[in-house]
Amino acid sequence: MPDAIIEAVRDFNRFYTRFLGLLNKAYLDTPFTLTDARVLFEIGSHDGVSASTLTRDLQLDAAYLSRILKRFRAEGLIETKRDPDDQRSQVILATQEGLAQFRDLGARSSAQIAEHFDELATSEKQAVVGAMQTIRTHLDPTAPSSPAIIRAHRPGDIGWIVQSQASAYTEEYGWDARFEALVADVASKFLANFDPALEYCWIAERDGNNVGSILIANGGNGIAKLRLLYVDKSARGLGLGRTLVEECIRFAKSKGYRQLSLWTNDVLHAARGIYIKAGFRLASEERHRMFGRDENGQTWVLDL
Repeated sequence: MPDAIIEAVRDFNRFYTRFLGLLNKAYLDTPFTLTDARVLFEIGSHDGVSASTLTRDLQLDAAYLSRILKRFRAEGLIETKRDPDDQRSQVILATQEGLAQFRDLGARSSAQIAEHFDELATSEKQAVVGAMQTIRTHLDPTAPSSPAIIRAHRPGDIGWIVQSQASAYTEEYGWDARFEALVADVASKFLANFDPALEYCWIAERDGNNVGSILIANGGNGIAKLRLLYVDKSARGLGLGRTLVEECIRFAKSKGYRQLSLWTNDVLHAARGIYIKAGFRLASEERHRMFGRDENGQTWVLDL
């Protein structure tokens, strides 16, 4: 391992412990140390937990944990009862006072984080959270995958759609700058003529990062246009493409459109599979070299 990497990690650790005040004897300006707070958090988060579980999950010395629990019991923060699944064992529960302290610690921790994050721009907040998730993903193989959320577009999202799709399709299919021009044209017209009563853009977000998109535009004569479906490589296999298309279909039906139409290329196998499963039918196709390569463009429609 290069010394520079080791020193960078150690330097970050020193910064982060100072940043959160982890070495302070009075953690979050309370009578508790960080270890006290972690123990109380685990107890308060569960409807009964054993000492052995605390020892294992928090990786604490059993004798050290025993001293903390003895002090908590003396302060009226915890109580014990027989384990209904094993009468030879006891489980630890937080008392009303313990739960009050548990909630207070949570509120103080949230306020501390909010104080620092309030000083950041939205993009900076997303970058920090994304970096945290990256660290955990690489260093903790057991870390659960974060779920994606689907939300309406915000300022800056349409620009991200253009950038992400231009980069992805150039890398994966070798399409040239004319594809980026097409996406930029579709995106700019959507913003310039946006009618919130009949049009919508959905963004899939995961760990604070945009990972997918789709939009619906009014094509006139009762026809809605499904445009710019995209799912980032990092989020494929989660069903986001199907979810985004289903959102479009529900929206189009709710707004009284009679048909949903889209244009794609037959090389985009995953997207075409989603359209077929959703009930779209192939209406027409034509060969073209719009993006520098021979492709087969297709128009698909769904009668609503």
